[in-house]
Amino acid sequence: MAALPAVADTVVISAERLLDVRTGTWVAKPEVLVRDGKIVSISAGPGPAVEGARRIELPGLSLLPGLIDMHVHLDSDPTYGGYTGLQFSDRFWSMLSVRHASDTLEAGFTTVRNVGADHWNDVGLRQAVDEGKVRGPRIVSAGYSFGATGGHCDATYFPPSFEARNPYNADSPDEARKRVREIRKHGAQVIKICATGGVFSRNTEPGQQQMREDEMRAVVEEAHQWGLKVAAHAHGTSGIKAAIRAGVDTIEHASLIDDEGIALARKAGTFLSMDIYNTEYTQSEGRKNGVLEDNLRKDREIADLQRENFRRAHAAGVRMVYGTDAGVHRHGDNGRQFAWMVRYGMTPLQAIQAATVNSAEALGRQDVGVAEPGRWADFVAVPGDPTADVALLETIPVVIKGGVVEKDTR
Repeated sequence: MAALPAVADTVVISAERLLDVRTGTWVAKPEVLVRDGKIVSISAGPGPAVEGARRIELPGLSLLPGLIDMHVHLDSDPTYGGYTGLQFSDRFWSMLSVRHASDTLEAGFTTVRNVGADHWNDVGLRQAVDEGKVRGPRIVSAGYSFGATGGHCDATYFPPSFEARNPYNADSPDEARKRVREIRKHGAQVIKICATGGVFSRNTEPGQQQMREDEMRAVVEEAHQWGLKVAAHAHGTSGIKAAIRAGVDTIEHASLIDDEGIALARKAGTFLSMDIYNTEYTQSEGRKNGVLEDNLRKDREIADLQRENFRRAHAAGVRMVYGTDAGVHRHGDNGRQFAWMVRYGMTPLQAIQAATVNSAEALGRQDVGVAEPGRWADFVAVPGDPTADVALLETIPVVIKGGVVEKDTR
């Protein structure tokens, strides 16, 4: 058979096996044909020869779609906690985000959702990555997250004389609608609100509801009108349920969700993004990094409750995505959460699905998360079978983004 002519930038990727994340089955000896960064076809066994195509050969390795982390903060560095970050200029965090993006990509996460940043750092970083100026994953940027004055998304560490505040606080439904419009105007691709108190703020408790349901509903209606999804930081029981009733698309943390909240999430099809690994880092490293004892106390109090509620929600059939809150722990350690999801009730395949097909669906994206024609040729490759040993995804030797090898440490 005559070789097919290459068109534009053409790549053929071959491996030992390729995981179909929808079904959990393996395609043996796959060849993936890629043009201009997107998958054209996938064959079991050798496909037709393509003249001039670059080849990426991964003998003995298992190929999976690039991973997705739905909850990161690329301009946050966990080695600075409490007040220690005040020694630096605002732009310090912009610079760090470049390294964090590279570390995240090398960990195998080819798409991330950055749910809150200062000074539009995530928007600028996304633009730089998209322009090919810096290395990093595909970034879905939220810009500023916002909530109630004095709540978790506000600036709560300073006395009145500092006049420190989140410029996008919203204290009524009308203000909430306006904040969505303003933040979208400046580059937000998802809207992030804070429905309850949190761990790493002062003068808030995780269980406190801090946005009213009518305010959250106004956010959702406005965001959906503009074609944007809404994520809600919500640890507390009442805030979780109010956010689900308001139509929020993903609940972040969901630490204190109760049976009623689980039933509501299942009925509404709401995704839960539960960061059940990061307390391991916070409790072991937080104090020496400057994290205040009050924040460590809150983290201790909710850690095991969140993990058991993850188990209960998953067992009840609630849809789960993969979100780590990287920035609270080290960027590049994103893959460490897989083992904890398995420990608390998932099979390895279900944990992988949370970080691929489920997260792509929650993003509303048809171009990532699954290896199929028309989607970006984003892949990770590991030795062995991660559906049997999910810890293989903690150290990934090969990362491909858009048909380009970004990491190869075989």
